[in-house]
Amino acid sequence: MRRITIADGLTLRFPHRDASFGEGVEIGALAALMATGTPEISRWIGGANLEQAYALAEALGYRLFETERREDAVAVLLTPRRRRPALRLVRGAE
Repeated sequence: MRRITIADGLTLRFPHRDASFGEGVEIGALAALMATGTPEISRWIGGANLEQAYALAEALGYRLFETERREDAVAVLLTPRRRRPALRLVRGAE
């Protein structure tokens, strides 16, 4: 049973439900954050939700970036498509 992050410091578990129920809650929470226009969303989601997360991000005007992978989960970062990427100075190899 996986923990589903709802907000920083707030996770939920559903001990008597199957995995698909947890996946539905997880993608629903992600969709709610995008629907409210949250400027930057960083979450761990189940690998089974990745394709649906990409589709939701596209439909709701977000870009989705995969930042890290674990056995059954993916860390994603979502930013509004209208927001320009932040540029950073990177030192070259010396």
